[in-house]
Amino acid sequence: MRKLIFVVHTSIDGFVAGEAGEFDELTQSPENLDFVCSLTDDADALLAGRVSFQMLDTYWPTAHLNQNASSSEVRYSNWYNSANKIVLSNSLRQEQARGITVISDHIVENVNALKNKTGKNILMFGSPSVYKLLAGLNVIDEYCIIMYPVLLGNGISLFDKPQDVKRMKLLNSTRFSQGEIAVHYSIGT
Repeated sequence: MRKLIFVVHTSIDGFVAGEAGEFDELTQSPENLDFVCSLTDDADALLAGRVSFQMLDTYWPTAHLNQNASSSEVRYSNWYNSANKIVLSNSLRQEQARGITVISDHIVENVNALKNKTGKNILMFGSPSVYKLLAGLNVIDEYCIIMYPVLLGNGISLFDKPQDVKRMKLLNSTRFSQGEIAVHYSIGT
């Protein structure tokens, strides 16, 4: 069975972006994207909410064409272009989304059906509202949290309401040159 792996960048105090959705204070080390690319080696699908998907889709399809793109940007852009894209949305309709699978109902059944298909893992990027929904439905298998050495104090919160206790097992951790730490956990002990 494929795993659904939640990949998120967050401040120490649990904010994934500022109040207006900006990422200005989450400064990435050069090797940060290398780390994310290592996750894409074992994945062939991307899952996101509509807002996160539209943000990703404005940059990554053509990032590999930029003559100043780093090798990691080229690598991620190429993966992005080949990955199956799944968007959870109540407003985006399948007929509007060429080459994208849109899920708007029967979330657990549809996500589990995707996980049961033959293929590599599914990476879920950002999407705090989708995370909150899927975490509550217990369909996320692993968490890869990249924490930045900053306290934002306010913004878009990742953990803003209580959830059931979930025990995690540390798979690995990585420290980056700008002070970010990536922790990769699986559900269970």
